[in-house]
Amino acid sequence: MNLLTNFHFRFFLFSTLIAGLILVFSNFLPQTIHTSIWSIFGFVAGLSYLVSALALWLYKKSPENFLQIKLLGMVIRILSSLGFIAILVVMGVENIILFIVNFFILFLFYLTFDIYTFISNLRPISK
Repeated sequence: MNLLTNFHFRFFLFSTLIAGLILVFSNFLPQTIHTSIWSIFGFVAGLSYLVSALALWLYKKSPENFLQIKLLGMVIRILSSLGFIAILVVMGVENIILFIVNFFILFLFYLTFDIYTFISNLRPISK
């Protein structure tokens, strides 16, 4: 199996790139990064990995239900993210606006990665 086509390797590479961007921004523009960025990063990366791995596993079990599997992944991701934000806001996180902006940016990065893997899987599905 080619290493670059392996989902786990690509996800690890993407997460390393995002962590590097966080480090660069926290060193050069610290006012743009929330103090709990690593908990946000860990949650979003972990959730995205689990949802994508679950979708991949379900797709291998039942390829004809691909659309339902992707919709289930989106629902799980959105509900979990809203729950995470609500819990941290209720716990009294400082600078809520910066927290939500950082969360939303990381969420969009991982959503873009998920859409990219979805588009790259469309060719094998159409055959």
